Amino acid sequence: MFGIPGRQAVTLTPAAVSQITRLMARDGAKGLRLGIKKGGCAGMEYTMEYVTQIDPHDEVVEQDGARVMIAPMAQMFLFGTEIDYQTSLLESGFVFNNPNVTESCGCGESIKFAGM
Repeated sequence: MFGIPGRQAVTLTPAAVSQITRLMARDGAKGLRLGIKKGGCAGMEYTMEYVTQIDPHDEVVEQDGARVMIAPMAQMFLFGTEIDYQTSLLESGFVFNNPNVTESCGCGESIKFAGM
């Protein structure tokens, strides 16, 4: 992992913790796996999926009962990210406050990292 000893790779806001623990309980999942894939107008997109089994290569982050696994290929891109869960009149969803992002598209779904 591309981390700093004693510091988690990502942090979760209380709203994100609440939503993740609710999803884990509802679906019997061990947590959510975060990843990055090529796509979108800026070049990369976040991925999230329910996990029933933890991959030994995943970076596991646990906070207040919520568990997030970071896929190996995404670890260097997600280090230092704060994950939030926001609800508005029109939509609700996870929001990634990622200091590694250099550019994003207008819809906020697609991102670009330095050197990519």
